[in-house]
Amino acid sequence: MGALRLRNPVIAASGTFGYGLEFSSLVDLDRLGGLVVKGLSREPMEGAPGPRLCETPSGMLNAVGLQNIGVRAFVREKLPTLRKYATPVVANVFGYSIEDYAEVIRVLEDAEGLAAYELNISCPNVKRGGMQFGSDAALAAEVTAVARRAAARRPLWVKLSPLVADIGAIGHAVEASGADALTVANTYPAMSVDCRTRRSRIGSLTGGLSGPAIRPMTLRQVLIVRKAVGIPVIGLGGIEGPEDVIEYLVVGATAVQVGTASFADPTATERIAGGLASLCSRINVFRIKELIGTIAENSA
Repeated sequence: MGALRLRNPVIAASGTFGYGLEFSSLVDLDRLGGLVVKGLSREPMEGAPGPRLCETPSGMLNAVGLQNIGVRAFVREKLPTLRKYATPVVANVFGYSIEDYAEVIRVLEDAEGLAAYELNISCPNVKRGGMQFGSDAALAAEVTAVARRAAARRPLWVKLSPLVADIGAIGHAVEASGADALTVANTYPAMSVDCRTRRSRIGSLTGGLSGPAIRPMTLRQVLIVRKAVGIPVIGLGGIEGPEDVIEYLVVGATAVQVGTASFADPTATERIAGGLASLCSRINVFRIKELIGTIAENSA
């Protein structure tokens, strides 16, 4: 996957699995295909005001605001323990400027224990950075090119925004600038209002929608991107069971990330990975690659 070999195609998504260590007493981390740590910034970030999460029909609204301890504290405090696991650890990288992205990667390049970087150019829950890069092909290409030069040691994944006019064009521009794989996609900007108080149900006015409600939309985004690029695509959005994983593989994803399901069931990633092996056996699929991109063109 983007120059990585994964034990299975199920990866714990950034922002929903902490730094991975928080789940180590509940999940056998070495049974996952990989894990992406929460977004890392140049300096520590306090994040958005609470409450940060609320349930929505068939999903969840969140505005965490990329709270994190900062890249240097991560290298010092979290990475030494993560190195003990065989599962590939991917660092999600965020910045307010192109220089921020490059500096975070520069710090991580000097550290051991990481398998790849995931460039977050698509977060809808911060006031600066994030989506401004992911919504414009030229900016997305520029930040990817700078990150590619900084990331000499490891593969570079780029996490795309679904809220663009042509996600295939963004994906193609990012691929041309050196991305090794694409994550499709981030959450969808949304909001929820309490009719009694006339206030947002989360501390911020708006947030990002995730969960099963977005899966049909994101499946289409994965299909579009897969047709536009020649690098691997990682599908992300609303996966709750092994059947959902197969849907993403069939439309062209090489692997998937599990996010919101971990809030309802902290063991979701391990459960889905195990269930996928059983399901493939039942339907006589012996290798994951037999499923990838096999969607029938005349499907309704």
